[in-house]
Amino acid sequence: MSERVTDAPMFEAVIVPHRSLSRRGLAGLIVAVAGASGLTALLFFLLGAWPVAGFSGAEILLAVILIRAHARVARESEVVLLSERRLRVIHTDRKGGRREMALDPSWLRAELQERPGRVPALLLVGGRRRHEIAARLGEAEKRDLAAALAEALHAWRNPRFDNPQLREPDFRTALP
Repeated sequence: MSERVTDAPMFEAVIVPHRSLSRRGLAGLIVAVAGASGLTALLFFLLGAWPVAGFSGAEILLAVILIRAHARVARESEVVLLSERRLRVIHTDRKGGRREMALDPSWLRAELQERPGRVPALLLVGGRRRHEIAARLGEAEKRDLAAALAEALHAWRNPRFDNPQLREPDFRTALP
């Protein structure tokens, strides 16, 4: 009888960038910025400083472009899956394109690379290969993920086998 190895996940982490506003909230923010800047432009126009209105229009356009760029980046995600066979990292970009990387967890470790003045990088290190994951997370979230992933990799390398036949018999429950 052949031994069957399943690919069921032993550890799974879904990594998405923090998004403080919903679509509706982003639309409201754009309307508020455009309204405030438009009122300022109107006031300066009525006072005779009409060139300010043009700059205010450029300011509104720049704010809308930056807010929409932020919303597009929020569509990215990463999924880290550790199964009995391998560790997979599935990265989905903002356009919906997917890249998948499969690594052998035998010698793999999760390592935080400290960077002065910046958020540390979370690296999957195996031999000479180094892959950064969770680039969009903050420092606290990266530290939590690194600890959880290190624990999962340790559990993968050091499985606990529970054989009921090897347990000490409990005679209190066996008595009628």
